[in-house]
Amino acid sequence: MTAPVPDIPDPDIPDLDVPDLDVPGLDTLTAGDLTARRVTVERSGGRAAVLRPGAGGRRDLHEQTQLGDLMIRSLMRVQLHLAIRVCALFGVLLGALPLLFAFVPPVRDVQVAGLPLPWLLLGVLVYPVMVAGAVLYVRQAERNERAFEDLVDRS
Repeated sequence: MTAPVPDIPDPDIPDLDVPDLDVPGLDTLTAGDLTARRVTVERSGGRAAVLRPGAGGRRDLHEQTQLGDLMIRSLMRVQLHLAIRVCALFGVLLGALPLLFAFVPPVRDVQVAGLPLPWLLLGVLVYPVMVAGAVLYVRQAERNERAFEDLVDRS
């Protein structure tokens, strides 16, 4: 237990004359009077501020809050998983063709329109397949981004 410190005025700090505040009912204030009340605040001009839907989520992204960081990381994770799946699919398809030609020799000897099948598959037909895969990848990535924007607009 400590002894109370006496109120000694500091000579370097000037004494300010603060008038007594006359607040009606302050002396009869009880704990029950300290409940929360709704207060309406109006802007100058008398119009209420209108918030667009999603203003909170976009603000979280812009201000880089923890929620905004979580939303960005989830979008990045979804896009990364999509990219890994597409690369794995291309790797399996392109890697399987040389293995097929190596382990099944009769396939190497097949001729289509005067061209050997390995040349036709690896030199010509692989490019339209890659372009189609790229188009599908872009469509899915844009779908992921639209879903992300919907998530931001709902929050």
